[in-house]
Amino acid sequence: MSGPSKAEDPLISLFKSIGLSQAKAVEAAKSPKAAATLKNLIDKYSLTSRDGGVNEKTAGLIAALAGQLAKTDVDENGEKFVLDRILDGKLKSVDQVTAAVKYVSSHSTIDEAEFDKECGVGYSISPEELLNHVSEFVTSSAVSGWEKLGQTISGVKAVPALRWANPLEIKNAVESVFSTTFGPKEANKPKGKEPAAKAAKPTKDAAKAAEPAPSQTSVFEEGFLGALHKPGGNPQIHPHLKEQHLAATGGQVWTRFPPEPNGYLHIGHSKAIFVNFGYAAHHGGKCYLRYDDTNPEKEEGHYFDSILEMVRWLGYEPWKITYSSDYFDKLHELAVELVRRDKAYVCHCTKDQIKYDRGDRGEGQKREKPRACIHRNRPVEESLSEFEKMKNGEYKPGDANLRMKQDLEDGNPQMWDLTAYRILETPHHRTMDKWKIYPTYDFTHCLVDSFENISHSLCTTEFILSRVSYEWLCDALEVYKPRQSEYGRLNLEGTVMSKRKIHALVDEGFVSGWDDPRLYTLVALRRRGIPPGAILSFVSTLGVSTATTSIETARFENSVRQYLENSAPRLLMVLKPLKVTIENLPEDHVEFVTKPLHPKVSSLGSVTIPFTRTIYIDSEDFRLEDSKDYFRLAPGKTVGLFQAPHPITCTSYKTNPDTGEVVELVCRLENEGPPKKPKAFIQWVAEHAPSGSPVRIDETRIFHPLFKSDKPSGDFRSDIDTNSLEVVKGAFVEVGLWHLAKQAIESARKETLSRAKSSSTPDAAFVDQVVGNECVRFQGLRIAYFALDKDARVSCLNSDTAELGRKQGDYLVLNRIVSLKEDAGKSV
Repeated sequence: MSGPSKAEDPLISLFKSIGLSQAKAVEAAKSPKAAATLKNLIDKYSLTSRDGGVNEKTAGLIAALAGQLAKTDVDENGEKFVLDRILDGKLKSVDQVTAAVKYVSSHSTIDEAEFDKECGVGYSISPEELLNHVSEFVTSSAVSGWEKLGQTISGVKAVPALRWANPLEIKNAVESVFSTTFGPKEANKPKGKEPAAKAAKPTKDAAKAAEPAPSQTSVFEEGFLGALHKPGGNPQIHPHLKEQHLAATGGQVWTRFPPEPNGYLHIGHSKAIFVNFGYAAHHGGKCYLRYDDTNPEKEEGHYFDSILEMVRWLGYEPWKITYSSDYFDKLHELAVELVRRDKAYVCHCTKDQIKYDRGDRGEGQKREKPRACIHRNRPVEESLSEFEKMKNGEYKPGDANLRMKQDLEDGNPQMWDLTAYRILETPHHRTMDKWKIYPTYDFTHCLVDSFENISHSLCTTEFILSRVSYEWLCDALEVYKPRQSEYGRLNLEGTVMSKRKIHALVDEGFVSGWDDPRLYTLVALRRRGIPPGAILSFVSTLGVSTATTSIETARFENSVRQYLENSAPRLLMVLKPLKVTIENLPEDHVEFVTKPLHPKVSSLGSVTIPFTRTIYIDSEDFRLEDSKDYFRLAPGKTVGLFQAPHPITCTSYKTNPDTGEVVELVCRLENEGPPKKPKAFIQWVAEHAPSGSPVRIDETRIFHPLFKSDKPSGDFRSDIDTNSLEVVKGAFVEVGLWHLAKQAIESARKETLSRAKSSSTPDAAFVDQVVGNECVRFQGLRIAYFALDKDARVSCLNSDTAELGRKQGDYLVLNRIVSLKEDAGKSV
């Protein structure tokens, strides 16, 4: 290297001697403390005389190390350890160096394996794993289209598992997922205006549906969620509680989704899942799935399984899966401590007496001011003794309760000596018969939030009054106090979401089960075929505020329809087949037609189908009486066939001699002379046994609203529409269904398996929990969107070697997901 000029600072000259450029050497010399540290490193470790020298990138990392050391107290062993990791090429970025200094400054003993993990040493990620993380982020954040590319790339970079991933590889992966999800970028450009003669005035609903969804930023960074406190911003009764909390979380956002395992989740819970998991993910934090299992009388094992299944199906993965029962011992200890502090007492009043003392004078009566329980001021030692008797099973349910001694002068009923523990004799599914006493929600929830260092306890507005007692209990025991914040719940009109009412519908046989597709439980929506991404997109579009959101089911279905429009493949389908013989084609004629699975999304691929002398059209596409405003098939009329080479003209027809019903059409293929331009096109499928065409559907289930009114209430049973389920037998679908179904199942399994490998809470059932028949979705052209039902038996989908096609014992069942949006100008 050339020597320095006369005017050059000796420090700059020294820094250049280890490989820094002029500009970076000048930058390194600007901070006296950092410059002194860098000089010390160079001199102490003889970096200028190092064999082979130091390249410019390594020199930059050493300068970054000096900058970090200047701000941090690190001993000589830690300093040398990090420097050696830089020199041997194991630390390759400034972010890794920063993480390394943070590690050695907080650990007196260095665990090399732990250090490497914390600092990304040896980090690698396969393209498949990277794509999986990106897909999960896009789904969980309800990204709406290409216009969100930039902020999605930024969001993906903040995902903890991708902290050390190559930025360029992240960008390429996001673009790949966007192409698959939203189609080519060009296809998403705004369309130009249609000619005035063809432009139809949009309806009010259509205009509303065309409004762009709010961006991801507006959901998590503006409004209710944007106004939430920063981690550590929730006040504490003692300063050290905040310090301990931040030390445990590293200043991250930690949330939890805490369902009661006493029923199946419904669409309203999808908002809670989106808010808790999505808010944590957006901020690079963590979210627990915590089962609030404090009432063994109503909890059943299949509810636990279903809750985890629905969380995973929606695209989220818990950081940890916990149970309130994990903390029963600790909760009992704190209950005893609360009594010792004279802030709780054992009460022997009856349930009715307790309600009366709390000002409850019965239904329709105004709540009065509470009065003290006669046991409220009993001696502490007496309450401790009585509580021990409760624990040991010396009392029966209702004989005794532990109540918190709160503030009866407070105007909030949630401060009127709530019950903390009650006696239950039902064995617990996890602790069996160890406990005779169980903590209530009001006692458990805030304390478990505290144990788990939750930074944001997000719940719905019916818990607003509970916030005072939540904070009172944490402060009474002098433990870390999370901040509870309440948002408006999601209600769907036109259905019922009460567990009690759904239980009645199931038990009394009005529906087939909790997953009956006419319900709005998540298991029912999944079975119906609604994609999880459509649900998250719907919730994201609604936004998050303190107001309760009540939405008509029609609006929800329209949102699903919009989602499927650019993601569902399209297949030819005839719901009620009518045979057509093309008289001017030979009996053995077969022509193969290659058709795209979506006209605007080329990434979905294409399939090849046969065109033969015998085809089937939908019986509704033919009528005997013609009219000027009718453009489909009638005697002597010509109509186009979607994707077929030529139109057909009906020349005659055959009828059933007994009923007069038309059973067959005889048509001519217009394949000679000047081509006729038909005014309408209809769907069709061909009969061709060698290729397995058509695919016969044993049952097509069409679901109509379960209730007649938009607001079923009171005696909801009398509001049930007994004709809400329609079953069509013998529909035909093009043979491309087999290819689509196999591809859909294999793709879903592959993606889910990759998710399972990167999960912090994996289990053997992971893939089966997420992947089911409903992954096979398509639009039956001009009919509706459909999905394969769980009742369907399709053997070729479950074998890697089976030839595509129908096998003995197969039974095909389709569910209608949603109907197609009707075109106001469509001729009938």
